[in-house]
Amino acid sequence: NGKVLVAGGYGNTDYLNTAELYDPSTGIWTMTGSMSIPLYLQAASVLGNGKILSVGGYGDSGFLNSAELYDPTTGVWTKTGNMSIGRYIHTASVLTNGNVLVAGGDSFGGFLNSAELYNPSLGVWTKSGNLSVSRYAHTASILSDGRVLVAGGQSNDGCLKQVEIYT
Repeated sequence: NGKVLVAGGYGNTDYLNTAELYDPSTGIWTMTGSMSIPLYLQAASVLGNGKILSVGGYGDSGFLNSAELYDPTTGVWTKTGNMSIGRYIHTASVLTNGNVLVAGGDSFGGFLNSAELYNPSLGVWTKSGNLSVSRYAHTASILSDGRVLVAGGQSNDGCLKQVEIYT
């Protein structure tokens, strides 16, 4: 609908569960439905059906494996299936088949090389092939042929130069 959703975050002393919509045509911000739990540093993607998937992040209970769907027609968030592991500062990329690839991030045991696929039709997650390098704060770009270019980020050794392709 052309509006931008901003959800979660960190205030002066607390994690946030609030969400707002920005309308670039009017420059106006409006409140919309709140997420079920306060969090920040999650990843979000617009699905083929127009809903927005928000996944992972960090909140009062630590690294989150939860996922929620925002429906822009109703302004309501609903829970969906959980990932197998909590993570934040990861990526969430919508693939050409409509599934969402979540890759990398930071978690309880350190930086991650694991990846999971979300099937929006079923609301379930399955494990996918691992990245060759554990990383967080990286990018994941969909290429014109449907592959995903994963680049940069951080690891235990600092900034990464490695680039890899997910097929």
